[in-house]
Amino acid sequence: MPILHQGRRTGLLYLENNLTPDAFTSEHVEMMRILASQAAISLENARLYEEKKEQVERRTRAEEALREALVQVDALKNRLEAENLYLKEEIRTERNFEEIVGNSPALLAVLSEVERVAGTDSTVLLLGETGTGKELFARAVHSRSRRRERPLVKVNCGAIPAGLVESELFGHVRGAFTGALDKRVGRFELANGGTIFLDEVVELPLETQVKLLRVLQEKEFEPVGGSRTVRVDVRVLAASNRDLEEAVRAGTFRADLMYRLNVFPVRVPALRERRADIPLLVTFFLDSLSKKLGKRLDGCSRGSMERLTKYSWPGNVRELQNVLERAAILARGPVLEIEAGLLASVPAAGADAGGPWTLEELERSHIQAALQSTGGVVEGPRGAASILGLHPNTLRSRIKKLRIERGRPHEMT
Repeated sequence: MPILHQGRRTGLLYLENNLTPDAFTSEHVEMMRILASQAAISLENARLYEEKKEQVERRTRAEEALREALVQVDALKNRLEAENLYLKEEIRTERNFEEIVGNSPALLAVLSEVERVAGTDSTVLLLGETGTGKELFARAVHSRSRRRERPLVKVNCGAIPAGLVESELFGHVRGAFTGALDKRVGRFELANGGTIFLDEVVELPLETQVKLLRVLQEKEFEPVGGSRTVRVDVRVLAASNRDLEEAVRAGTFRADLMYRLNVFPVRVPALRERRADIPLLVTFFLDSLSKKLGKRLDGCSRGSMERLTKYSWPGNVRELQNVLERAAILARGPVLEIEAGLLASVPAAGADAGGPWTLEELERSHIQAALQSTGGVVEGPRGAASILGLHPNTLRSRIKKLRIERGRPHEMT
């Protein structure tokens, strides 16, 4: 009896009887037909089950292969991320914290200190002359800290009018003083969770220093004119180009605040202490100046480079940058000639000029030369402060300290 499924023969039912003639009656045939029909259904179900089972096994094998592939992709991704991070670290090492250019021993020693303190939450006090790049070192500390994903808020304490310092740092409520038409959020609150950089912190008024001391100790303050206490989690970096101990003795800076800030002092070297970095800095600045000015700048002549490396650089890296920009503007070709007139008439530290000059004498002469060239004008685009790369308030402070009379250059012998 054929086993049929949808008109297709899938098998046979075979019965044999050799003993009894006419053993299979019509009833037997009908029963066999029914059995064959049931067998066809059973066989088809069995075939479908095996087919389904194969499909499941194939899908399972495919899923396992996909999982293995995803594991490999994930491992490759992690490896690429690690390699990318490593390459970034290599670049930072090569470029000395990205924006800080140089590889002199004096610079590398300071970068090593930055590396050690960056991962902590300790207060860092950056000390060094004007123009040495203290802000770049502050950025290096922040970018390598646990707070790098949060903001780094910079405050130039010497550039804020005395009456607005507290409002700038701690904010104010509406109506706190004349002109306070709206509420203002202070820099400390903006830096919550991140880092605040107090540049020229020695310029803060004494009454503001008291409030800053409380923030350092208690992590809290009240906005000007308000009674609500604001709590903040801020890491403090401070910088000064003046001797804080001298300011304490002069009564212009609180001793307790100095001790609070001076947890981990980092002295940024002057450019004359890292003369080997000058060629690298020249290349770095000329590359950016070429883009800024839209002209080809290949470098400096050999004589110009010697002149740059022998110069004392009282204004440090900022002064070097300004000198190069002036030379680039005046240049008629791709190779810069740094004439002596572009530099203040100050010999290199230790040069033979009737005996070595002190740093104070060098600074005094340099400022006097700038004042003489501007007719005693300090501020403005053509003022002495702009030439020296200093803030006008900072320059006035140096003029007062060095007892310099504007327009009357001091002749040294």
